[in-house]
Amino acid sequence: MIIIDKMEKNSMVISELVAANQDIKIEKLKVADYIIGNIGIERKTTSDFINSMLNKRLLRQLGELKQFKQALLIIEGIDDHPLYEFGKVHPNAIRGMMLAVTLNFNIPIILTQNSEDTAKFLILLEKKQKQVKKEISLKANRKAYNLAEQQQFILESFPGIGPVTAKNLLKHFKTLSKVISAKPKELEKAKLQKKKVEAMKKIIETKYQEK
Repeated sequence: MIIIDKMEKNSMVISELVAANQDIKIEKLKVADYIIGNIGIERKTTSDFINSMLNKRLLRQLGELKQFKQALLIIEGIDDHPLYEFGKVHPNAIRGMMLAVTLNFNIPIILTQNSEDTAKFLILLEKKQKQVKKEISLKANRKAYNLAEQQQFILESFPGIGPVTAKNLLKHFKTLSKVISAKPKELEKAKLQKKKVEAMKKIIETKYQEK
């Protein structure tokens, strides 16, 4: 059986699995998009992979995925949307992230052409898992982050602010509210580059307009 997170219900992958008469079960999963045996699988389209890389959601998801005995990352749609043709991201940044997934997290990456190809990989994997007859584990939980980590993650959501910069800003200003309310000159004195200050202030001060 392939267990599928209900957030995937609009994915064409499910349609392909049903068409192939694959035994599936849809549940609300705390971690992973698919579970086959003891393997947790995260599926991302090429555009979602890039976006989650930029907003750092991918790193959190990969960390949580490691709770499974084995894990896989599927990047889907490489035929229609090649990974290295996203103008907003340099190809080497994408290559670097893929290396980090493989080397730092020890999570293999599978590149698929489309939803049909993804479904075929999942079906084949499920067949192989039947042979080993391992128990299915649904006990993975989201990692509990402490307050300091949560504060850092908020700052890391701003363009160009990584873990080191976020930590330095919090050490300098002491609280998250003081970082956000700081004047541009104060942020620059804290060694935050001017263009990053401008990008941060634009996000903070621009009036919200729902689209």
